[in-house]
Amino acid sequence: MRILRVAQQLYPEHTGGGAYHIHALSRDQAAMGHDVTVLTVSDDGSLPAEEHRDGYRIRRERPRVTVIGNQFAPGVWRELREREYDVVHAHSHLYASTNLAAIHRLVDGTPLAVTNHGLYSQSAPQWLFTLYLWTLGRLTFDRADVVFCYTPTDERRLRSTGVHAPIDVVSNGIDADRFVPEGESDERVAVDAPVALFVGRLVDGKNPGHALDAVARLRERDVPVELVFCGEGPLRDALETRAAHRDVTDGVHFLGDLPYDEMPGVYRAADLVVLPSRAEGFPRSVLEAFATGTPVVTSDLAQLRAVVPAAGEAAPLGDVPALADSIERLLDDRERRERLGHRGRRLAVERFSWSRTVARTTARLERLCREH
Repeated sequence: MRILRVAQQLYPEHTGGGAYHIHALSRDQAAMGHDVTVLTVSDDGSLPAEEHRDGYRIRRERPRVTVIGNQFAPGVWRELREREYDVVHAHSHLYASTNLAAIHRLVDGTPLAVTNHGLYSQSAPQWLFTLYLWTLGRLTFDRADVVFCYTPTDERRLRSTGVHAPIDVVSNGIDADRFVPEGESDERVAVDAPVALFVGRLVDGKNPGHALDAVARLRERDVPVELVFCGEGPLRDALETRAAHRDVTDGVHFLGDLPYDEMPGVYRAADLVVLPSRAEGFPRSVLEAFATGTPVVTSDLAQLRAVVPAAGEAAPLGDVPALADSIERLLDDRERRERLGHRGRRLAVERFSWSRTVARTTARLERLCREH
């Protein structure tokens, strides 16, 4: 297949789970013999407009305008119009490039797949994004010949917005040979006290402030826990100020963005992973924690309820005292943490294999090509 993958963000220039998913899928499909081009948007003038890397081709278009963090690049439209591919695979309805791919499908016969990496934005106000979802977002999904969702819950949520496009549920996956419980722990995380680890962008939708407030509550109760943030984002300065205001600066650490190859050791050094998000797809950080045998504490999101209780705890969304209590319960019971870690590892290996994710996604794209 000649695959055009439309992706606003790409690893390693961006370190989020979606950006890595796109890179790894493109790399592995290229290794299978497919001709893969990733069309992305970048305002980094030091990066070439075109390069070959990890077996696939990258074309970068320069943005002309940015609205609520969303970059618009007219060159994406030119690429869609001027080159021939067997299938277009766009990632996330949240981005203008995917909107353009959907509009292009109206005037072109090349089949379109869209992967839903998470229904709601983690940066735009929820009222604004709800309006978008019921208008341009829904139209974008409905132009697709197939929509990939990570969970049946996300499929149901998408249908509830009036989307009629065919939907295939293909779970997110993790490389369980790379993320393993055995191995060295990252010394930057292995402090003297128990560690709660937050992995992700420091943005409103992931509620990093709730993680900080929960740890501050525990330290007020003389629970010896420290919080490590792994990731960057616009809230970092505010979080540092908040830590000083809560008098927990000595117990809150910021690692920034780290290379993907270093992440297994980061997870192994933590006692648990905390993710109090208000919006997620099926977060890669949870799967990475599972695979390394690290228990998790998440917010009680519908798409996580089928798996998180087996390998951690879920606290009601926005309930900081409950989040703190969940963290404390796990820290107080080492044997339980170990049991949950073993269960998480088993889930990662048996249900969330990355190779299965690649195989199922590729097979569906091949079927789209045959049907068109």
